[in-house]
Amino acid sequence: MAEHPSREAGDSDVAVDVLCHTVAVRPTGEIDIETAVSLRLALTEALIHASSDKPVVVDCSHLTFCDSAALNALLSARRAAQETDTVIRLAAPNHQFQRLLEITGALPLFPVDPDPPTDGRLPTGHPDGLTR
Repeated sequence: MAEHPSREAGDSDVAVDVLCHTVAVRPTGEIDIETAVSLRLALTEALIHASSDKPVVVDCSHLTFCDSAALNALLSARRAAQETDTVIRLAAPNHQFQRLLEITGALPLFPVDPDPPTDGRLPTGHPDGLTR
């Protein structure tokens, strides 16, 4: 059963689900300069529940657009996660977001899973999470 940590009013654009083996961050729609704060807050919340044995998985399957503000939020969270040996993974990024990661050189910084996590487990298929 997933635990849903409390959220402040107005911060519900990005869901955080604490699952058995992962902490899933589930943004939807567009993450841009105006909405990146919700992603940043969700990632901060997710890192509270994550550990070296319980990675954060950003489920990108419902994202339609991400800009540099979203990438900045992810990079900041990654830096914070490194302090506790926690990994931030990206699941099912769309072509536009994957291209942004490639162009900026950030793609190698995040393991990428082809599918979002189900029932708290990481997708199987690629041990390093990279799509081929």
